[in-house]
Amino acid sequence: MYLPHFVVKQKLTLMVNRYEVSESDEAGNPTRLMALAEQKRMAFKEQVTFFSDGSRTRPVFGFKARKKLDLNAGYDITDESGAQIGFFRKDFGASLLRSTFHIEGPGYTGTGQERSQVVGLLRRFTDLDFIPIHFDFVDSAGSPLFSVERKMSLGDRYRVTVPDQRVDFRVAAAVAVGLDALMSR
Repeated sequence: MYLPHFVVKQKLTLMVNRYEVSESDEAGNPTRLMALAEQKRMAFKEQVTFFSDGSRTRPVFGFKARKKLDLNAGYDITDESGAQIGFFRKDFGASLLRSTFHIEGPGYTGTGQERSQVVGLLRRFTDLDFIPIHFDFVDSAGSPLFSVERKMSLGDRYRVTVPDQRVDFRVAAAVAVGLDALMSR
């Protein structure tokens, strides 16, 4: 499933991270709810499940860490039947100066990196939670796959732009939520 742009909005709660994923118009305004996601805080094995609606009765996709408490572990992205549709992992060595992730999906592999090294360093050495996080993911040839940009709002809000039609909406949504969940640590 391909969507050229969508938004991810984090809902503030005490025990779980909740996210609304909505299709958007070109200006970034939500138009149609696509999925709701939940992640239990302080879980030993990272897992996020995306549901079709607020009743949370039908999981439609998700991601899960391959290993417990391994900083270099990857995350399998699966569809509603559990079949793998993508994969991502943080590159901790390359992330010392600027956070870097690797991604795989059907027909492509790529790398995503914080757009600004200066902002990346500021985020690491300050406690300012409002500093924007912008990631650009490119394939092995350097062509854009998708970008994730945090917008200023109460709670985290991300605009995701996907110029490459090979990128399944579910893969880009899982990575966008994963960036928020993993970068908040």
